[in-house]
Amino acid sequence: MPRNKYPELTVKKILDVSLKLFLEKGFEQTTVLDIVAGLEGMTRGAFYHHFKSKDEVLEALMTQLFLEAELSSFDDILNNPKLNGLQRLRKIMMASLAQNISSDEIIAITNLYSSLMNNPRVFLEKFKADLEMAKFFEGIIAEGMADGSIKQGNAKLLSELMMLLINFWMFPNLYSLDAQDEMEQKGELVVKILEALGLDVIDDEMGELYEKVMMQIM
Repeated sequence: MPRNKYPELTVKKILDVSLKLFLEKGFEQTTVLDIVAGLEGMTRGAFYHHFKSKDEVLEALMTQLFLEAELSSFDDILNNPKLNGLQRLRKIMMASLAQNISSDEIIAITNLYSSLMNNPRVFLEKFKADLEMAKFFEGIIAEGMADGSIKQGNAKLLSELMMLLINFWMFPNLYSLDAQDEMEQKGELVVKILEALGLDVIDDEMGELYEKVMMQIM
């Protein structure tokens, strides 16, 4: 069998077809054969050359939609010399939240993702993606500490704690809520914790936007 000269195009096609099927049929109802059938003549062997299972396809989609896409959209903020570290961090977090609300595709895949959080492999991929985001935020927090906009401390630990609080503890599919106002109470606690550590990053506007995102996946 001839070698594929453009493997990245094959991977993109597999991801595009898989995402369409996951959103139309649901992840559990979609089979590898369904995906192969949508690949227009591509063989099952070609699929398995790039992915061991549909779980791996979902993991790749998560990385593409929630990590690579987000990071690539922050260039203007990162390259703006007028912003200090704290301002840069706020704008990036706001842009990320706004992106989650404005994209129907991301909303749909977020809901799909939420329903799969009891899958250990998917959970691990979320954790790995959050670690990468923590490393990204670490550099910005360190910049804020250097320019005085963020209180001096350990940028690595602070960025990791911020991601754990925002992306795990605040995630309603991981921690059940006993009352409707518990999400708001959690948000207030997160703000107080981060402020106490010198990271006054969450303002009212961001809090309202975050609440809208959470309402979409509850």
